Amino acid sequence: MAAAGAPAVENAPGARRVTGDEVAKPFITEIQETTAKLAAEGRPKLVGFLANEDPAAAKYAEWTGRTFKRDGMNFELRQVEPEALEKALEDAGKDPSVHGIMIYYPVFGGRPSFHGGSHDDYLRDSVSLCKDVEGLCHYYRRTLYKNQRFVDAQQARKCVLPCTPLAVVKVLEHLGAYDDQHPVGDRMKGKTVTIVNRSEVVGRPLAAMLANDGAVVHSVDISSTYTFRRGRVEPVPETTTTENLVRESDVVVLGVPSESYKMDPSWVREGAIVVNVASHKNIDEAALLASRPGVRFVPQVGKVTIAMLERNLLRLHGNFKGCEQLIWDSASGHVVSDAGQCA
Repeated sequence: MAAAGAPAVENAPGARRVTGDEVAKPFITEIQETTAKLAAEGRPKLVGFLANEDPAAAKYAEWTGRTFKRDGMNFELRQVEPEALEKALEDAGKDPSVHGIMIYYPVFGGRPSFHGGSHDDYLRDSVSLCKDVEGLCHYYRRTLYKNQRFVDAQQARKCVLPCTPLAVVKVLEHLGAYDDQHPVGDRMKGKTVTIVNRSEVVGRPLAAMLANDGAVVHSVDISSTYTFRRGRVEPVPETTTTENLVRESDVVVLGVPSESYKMDPSWVREGAIVVNVASHKNIDEAALLASRPGVRFVPQVGKVTIAMLERNLLRLHGNFKGCEQLIWDSASGHVVSDAGQCA
């Protein structure tokens, strides 16, 4: 923001800020139209579990509740002690009135689990695949990385995908990075993407999703850089720098959870799309828009993420409502039902 009395800094030709509201609007309309067709007692219900004292998580839960009320769906926040969370997840998984479950992380942080890995990872895998609205349990991670897009062999029921990575995909579709002249699975062909921060919740799944859609994706983390191509991960030459990768990228995604990290705007090529998914801005917005012609900058994706959360809930409701017995065929990767309803 310019100082008082100073002239406003003009954007470079074609450069603009893209808001989450702009991207989310058509999805919100679609969600509201869908829920309006359902009887009040038949509308899906999401239960969010809060087992930490993080004020940001509480704020996100409040925001989610308001959004669900606006859009005609049901949301219930359940606050539980960390040690009681596993049992609460099991109970909600068995409750037919609950159609979606989400957990506000972190709960135990890096604390190891008796079962191996971190305890938070164990909790992610404790959520029923029928109700995992975040798409983070083992089943949906497996389908994402194997590029399996349906839960059933008939390809009538789509898998859910992690909400924030999916929100970034929808941003890129909105801005024309996806070429609908190509078939599904190749619509990012010819595009190069750099993602800074390889988290298991956003950075890594997003890299796989974009690679599975045909892009070459450079995944940069604090101690390593890899290139994701469809179905494989490759190391980069030791002399490669983040600056080199960003300069050749059509899309840059920033997800560093630190106020101190700032990417140099001069690295960004003209006409690129820059998406900030971190809680802090990882780049100087004014400098970027003033100096890089044609760049589109998305400073936040939160509203798109919640729209994807709602869409995932509607998808789970459609995929699994009424399925009493589910069997996962590990050979095919598909979910089947002894009643035939989910086969």
